[in-house]
Amino acid sequence: MPLSLLAPDPSETPSTACLGDPLCKAVYNFSDSQWLADGGYYVLIKPLRIVVIIVVAMIARALLNHTINKIVARTAQGKVPTMLRPIREKVPVSVLNAGSMFPERRRQRAEAIGSVLRSMVTVAVFSVAFLIVLSEFSIDVAPLIASLGIVGVALGFGAQSLVKDLIAGLFMLLEDQYGVGDVIDTGEAVGVVESVGLRTVTIRDGRGVIWYVRNGEIIRIGNKSQGWATVMIDVPIGFVGVEEATSVLREAVDAFAHDPEWSADFVEPPQVLGVENISVDGAVIRTVCKTSADRQWDLQREMRRRLTEALEASGIAAQMQASRALRASVPAEEPPTA
Repeated sequence: MPLSLLAPDPSETPSTACLGDPLCKAVYNFSDSQWLADGGYYVLIKPLRIVVIIVVAMIARALLNHTINKIVARTAQGKVPTMLRPIREKVPVSVLNAGSMFPERRRQRAEAIGSVLRSMVTVAVFSVAFLIVLSEFSIDVAPLIASLGIVGVALGFGAQSLVKDLIAGLFMLLEDQYGVGDVIDTGEAVGVVESVGLRTVTIRDGRGVIWYVRNGEIIRIGNKSQGWATVMIDVPIGFVGVEEATSVLREAVDAFAHDPEWSADFVEPPQVLGVENISVDGAVIRTVCKTSADRQWDLQREMRRRLTEALEASGIAAQMQASRALRASVPAEEPPTA
């Protein structure tokens, strides 16, 4: 067989894809061999470019995640970037102090937002890398992007409630409306938050029932665990002396406020405001105090106990019982007859 049949035909040119690549074109110009240029392009250059694309995507994802982690760490520690310091200086001191009271809550919120941002970065970076890899296989990605856009619009219309829940959950995290361990009131469900997600929040009420509430369906929400709380206790005193009862209650709340076991739970000293209401059963005196949100229920029970014991020790409770017994023994007047 003549050797000319085995040698490559110099008149043949590489493929258009090879000629469009600078490295493949350089190989062809150097070797003047079509099969060497095309073979090297599809066996070596094309896989190497795909590997480079994947590696660059992984590096970009790692750098972005590292940046997010640094921002999350600074946020969890209460630090503010240099460019945002002028804004921080305009924030009232009371707001800054309120935020510094709950470092663990701030850390959990920052971690949750960081997790969402890392997931979004991963999806975005690898989606772009996937499209670039498809273009390396000479696949036209323009129709694919257009089709994905149409599918996205269709899914957006068909899953409006899901999108609404996710957006509401994201804003809930950004605004720090509530967190795990908070006692919240969503209208239908009132209880302790056990888990928080972008779509739903899980609440356990006082009877132990688990409620799964969609974030997009929450119209208004009351958080009983943020900052401080006001405890209001109305004490009925019947028809005994108001001044005497008020004096006894003030002595009781003053002693309670100076108790070393409870004094740290008071944000402000308790106050006996005076007569709040008058009914057929007598006067009602209101006592209020400002305390930390997580201790409001324990402090409220203890204050009720101390006020009750103070009324009993002063004899006012006995006077109230005697007054009720006297009123019950007096027969009611009969209405006049026509």
